[in-house]
Amino acid sequence: MVDRLPFRIILAQPRGFCAGVERAIEIVERALVKFGAPVYVRHEIVHNKHVVEDLKAKGVIFVGELTEVPDGAITVFSAHGVSQKVESEARLRDLPLIDATCPLVTKVHKEAQRYETEGREIILIGHAGHPEVEGTSGRVKDGVRLVQTAEDVANLNVRDEGKLAYVTQTTLSVDDTRDIIAALKKRFPAIVGPGERDICYATQNRQNAVRELAKQTDLILVLGSQKSSNSNRLRDLGLQEGVQAYLINDASEIDEAWLSGKRSVGITAGASAPEKLVQEVVHYLKRLHPAAETLPLEGIQENVKFKLPEQVANLPPAA
Repeated sequence: MVDRLPFRIILAQPRGFCAGVERAIEIVERALVKFGAPVYVRHEIVHNKHVVEDLKAKGVIFVGELTEVPDGAITVFSAHGVSQKVESEARLRDLPLIDATCPLVTKVHKEAQRYETEGREIILIGHAGHPEVEGTSGRVKDGVRLVQTAEDVANLNVRDEGKLAYVTQTTLSVDDTRDIIAALKKRFPAIVGPGERDICYATQNRQNAVRELAKQTDLILVLGSQKSSNSNRLRDLGLQEGVQAYLINDASEIDEAWLSGKRSVGITAGASAPEKLVQEVVHYLKRLHPAAETLPLEGIQENVKFKLPEQVANLPPAA
């Protein structure tokens, strides 16, 4: 039976692709146009299975390590960045490289290296096992001390408390890192770091939008991969704000039981999730509620655009 009661679908603003993800995908698509298939990409270009499967269908081959790349094959580094060891291995083999590392991640790499040249030990705020953390860690010759929570700070063993610096994983928000940075500064008053300047604008903007979404809805659906740090955080944030929230890959994963008694559903998407997935969820909800009203949430309009690498810069975008 079709539900005729008033029902609202509210779309977060901003949501979905950030500039770094758009750039990475465009780099791969332009590489296909210029060089033809196959194009090899080390690790998933971004954490989204729909994006990955779409690129596979166009001739992209995703590999775990460079040993899987044939000699002479076009090779792209993912948006998360790689360690110096991986980059050196690629250059030693003279692989034709295109670096799709997000410029904000590259900025963190350079900051960590600059702090190390000053003789400082580097503390990295981030999630263990995340590709970005592995890449940043591998850009520092003496390695980093990883902290994931404010509680971790108490267990740090450092060489010299007067010669410390911290950097952060870009996909953590200001709110995610605030307590950790405060704990670091309390225990190590001489520590230096870039603070909020390293935080990805897209991460913070999407979290702010979820907070607003939680005020107007009684269910939040987050489009994104279970592997995606920022997507998981959006779901967690919705729950913290007291609203039911679920992280889904696409509309097929929606359980109709979640919608029971709900009169307003908010939809957002992590920075690696394409807009088409959002629209598929809207279509799904409108099949259940034909009279549903779809409303955009007021929010920041992002207009950030990152420069493309020279290897693919002077090409028309892929059709």
